[in-house]
Amino acid sequence: MSKYVLAIDQGTTSSRAILFDQNLQLVATVRQEFKQIFPRSGWVEHDPEEIWSSVLSTCHDVMKKHDVQASAIKSIGITNQRETVVLWERQSGKCLHNALVWQDRRTSDLCAELKTQGFETLVTQKTGLLLDPYFSATKIAWLLDHVSGARQAAEEGRLAFGTIDSFLLWRLTGGSVHATDATNASRTLLYDIHQGQWSKELCTLFNIPLSLLPQVMDCAADFGACDADLFGAQIPINGIAGDQHAATIGQACFSPGMIKSTYGTGCFAMLNTGHTPVRSNNRLLTTIAYQLNGTPTYALEGSIFIAGAAVQWLRDGLGVIEHADEPDELAASADPHQAVYLVPAFVGLGAPHWDADARGALYGLTRNTGPAELAKAALESVCYQTKDLLDAMQADWPQMEQTILRVDGGMAASNWTMQALADILDTPIDRPAIIETTALGAAYLAGMHSGFYPSMEEFKQGWSLDRQFVPLMDEDERTRKIAGWNDAIKRTLTG
Repeated sequence: MSKYVLAIDQGTTSSRAILFDQNLQLVATVRQEFKQIFPRSGWVEHDPEEIWSSVLSTCHDVMKKHDVQASAIKSIGITNQRETVVLWERQSGKCLHNALVWQDRRTSDLCAELKTQGFETLVTQKTGLLLDPYFSATKIAWLLDHVSGARQAAEEGRLAFGTIDSFLLWRLTGGSVHATDATNASRTLLYDIHQGQWSKELCTLFNIPLSLLPQVMDCAADFGACDADLFGAQIPINGIAGDQHAATIGQACFSPGMIKSTYGTGCFAMLNTGHTPVRSNNRLLTTIAYQLNGTPTYALEGSIFIAGAAVQWLRDGLGVIEHADEPDELAASADPHQAVYLVPAFVGLGAPHWDADARGALYGLTRNTGPAELAKAALESVCYQTKDLLDAMQADWPQMEQTILRVDGGMAASNWTMQALADILDTPIDRPAIIETTALGAAYLAGMHSGFYPSMEEFKQGWSLDRQFVPLMDEDERTRKIAGWNDAIKRTLTG
């Protein structure tokens, strides 16, 4: 008898496999980091074979850790880093190049050229997105134009494109299924979110053959089954959603007006706007939050490229910390009289600024500035960027009144950061009992489709709170700190 759902959470810096039981409780988890590849400044790559290996090993390890056989797993849900691009040969399954990661900026010039030619309006009307190297289409075009023989092979129908979910699905099913879900498709710059199909016009614009693209399905669907040789028996795959969309589901943000913000490598805030797409006038993204039974639910999304990655920079770039949990204690000990601001534009600035050429900057340094002040600036930068997103959402969707923000992701475990977030936003912050909401969302999709988990309304009622952080900061101090951040952003953008 099936007892579990297996969630595969393939992220930007690690792959995780998580087992959930019949009560949607986390039973076991295994995590494995993989190499980040930086061929040039602004270029970011992953080895897709290392990603595949990490997914397989974490799945095997989590099953072994809890002595679970494949026959005890009802279904699998997949969630993934979005916009990252893989090309592979259909016949052999061999990848043509490293994956180009969502953070990669090598196609900035192409995006700028297309903007100059006036194509951004067309792209935004159809996809809800902006012309930015963040998204998949220009990365696909770059691979076709820079990998020897790739374009000819693509035009002959011998290649397949996939975001990471699609790549994993292909490998898990032994090459029998080339598909994706509507959320991942909606992040490619090639998918018409109003018509619910790949856009021939956009494929022509980016010079990408339609034959490369996977079939687009609901988030909860029959995506095939794992090859029996992988885990000892076939396991159905019944759920797929991009990481931020899965987190929206895991946070039970099913009603218009609900907001979640995920703090991982980057930060992504998503506002449920219901079944009607809302066009942003403040450079937010209109996207598909999730799609069930052929019906999309839309969202406004703000994307911050650097959140937890700023802590990694403190550790790996500056060497001022050894472990990712150190900044809390350091920030708490920082000199309160120093106003140090980090604008973490290491790979450009995301929403609402969308400046691919901006680069990181530190402001307010003095002779007394040390590791504690840098740690505080890194953590606070996440809070200020979130405020920029929520201000833009309020402007785009005025019916959004002051709301409680539901948070998740690795940085949500930081009490110091979550309190600072409540103070800067001047709004309550709810941290759920299950902080692994991205994996939970993927598991729920798979379990719901297979009849293992309850209805969305029951799932919503079962959402539970770990802790609420309420604003404690004096209004004058909040105003002063935000003004300092706005000045730092202005200097970065004009500098």
